[in-house]
Formats: sequence, structure tokens, C-alpha cells
Amino acid sequence: MTDHVLTLDLDGVQDKADLMDRCVRDLELSDRFGRNWDALSDSLAGLPDRPDVEGLLVVVRNWQAYAKARPEEWEIAQEVFSSAVDHVPALSVVLALGRSS
Repeated sequence: MTDHVLTLDLDGVQDKADLMDRCVRDLELSDRFGRNWDALSDSLAGLPDRPDVEGLLVVVRNWQAYAKARPEEWEIAQEVFSSAVDHVPALSVVLALGRSS
């Protein structure tokens, strides 16, 4: 068993729909993902359930522009991330500071 790292890159994300699409791509979610806050919460909680993963780290990069453009949505996204981490000990979500090239 190993720890697993996924990078959620929000570069270019303009709104909630973009965020949800990026979550599908970067977090390896099913195409059947519901693309709403509850579905994201449920999906995050289920990520570490893979048998080959002992712990999961999700690194959120390039989030600042989205947070500035859509502060209400970003606040909800942070609440979803935080709640998932609180309920799933094997999950960690961190915000990368600075802009990645």
C-alpha cells in the first residue's frame, strides 16, 4: 500500500461548472459524477477507498484567480474540502501557495 497524490489544477477555471469538470479530470472521478457540491463531497470521501491507497493527498494549485473571481463558490468549495477531510482520516487537501509555471 502507498500514499497517493492527486493534483487539482484550477488554472483557467472560471466558474462552478469549470471547477466540477476539472475535478472529474484531475481527481479521476467517474463521468457519471453529478457535478454539484454534494456529489463532490461524496466523491472526495470515496477517493481513499481504493485498495492500493493507504492515504490520499489532494494538492489544489492555481486556485487564486478562481477564488478572487467567484469568492462565494470558492468558500463553498473550501467547506466541501474541509468537511471531506474531517470525515475521512486518510484524506488530506492542501492549497499550494504561489503560481506554478
